[in-house]
Amino acid sequence: MVPKLYCTPESGNCYKVRLLASLLDVQLEQVHVDFFKLQHRSPEFLAINPRGELPTLVDQGKVFNDSSAILIYLAGTNADRGSKAVPSSYWSSDVVEQASIVDWLAFTASWIHFGLCKARAIVSFNWPANASEEVIAETKERGVKSLEILEKRLEKEQWLALSRPTVADVSIFVYVALAHMGDISLDPYPAVKAWVERMQGLPGFVPLDGLDKAMH
Repeated sequence: MVPKLYCTPESGNCYKVRLLASLLDVQLEQVHVDFFKLQHRSPEFLAINPRGELPTLVDQGKVFNDSSAILIYLAGTNADRGSKAVPSSYWSSDVVEQASIVDWLAFTASWIHFGLCKARAIVSFNWPANASEEVIAETKERGVKSLEILEKRLEKEQWLALSRPTVADVSIFVYVALAHMGDISLDPYPAVKAWVERMQGLPGFVPLDGLDKAMH
């Protein structure tokens, strides 16, 4: 049986899982959970994931409730396209490289989540509803600071954690590419924009609504 992914189309966290699966040519059974109708809070879904969070991956009796955990699991248990070597190049068997990747996953969970991700949710989806101007300003400020940090890194390196694309790049990519949906422009960050283009050129890349405007 193929892994089952519970997801919602609008979620960047769900998209990053679908993106990695496509990059690795891993088949997923996708189960749509309507976030806006609160289906993730239904008794049926809470029986699968008591946290009521998306995405959720179920595979061989194991349940993974966090997008970063899902990325590590998929990258660590599958090979690259056209290869049989496990783990894939998007993960590593070297503990130092693993630590470098996890360092950027933590950046996603803090800086990206409370900046670019939250700005997109407020501006494009009015969630949470009626956010104050102060909250919006603080969120955008954190989003801009995140891009400044990424710009400095990507001025020196092609990829974030290692000399190749990893789950760190996959995890951070979506909310950076969709920064315009939170009224934050990528124009001041040419190295970030070049990285976004490199990500979009990876074999197996799949688009998400809004990505066509990522460079504008």
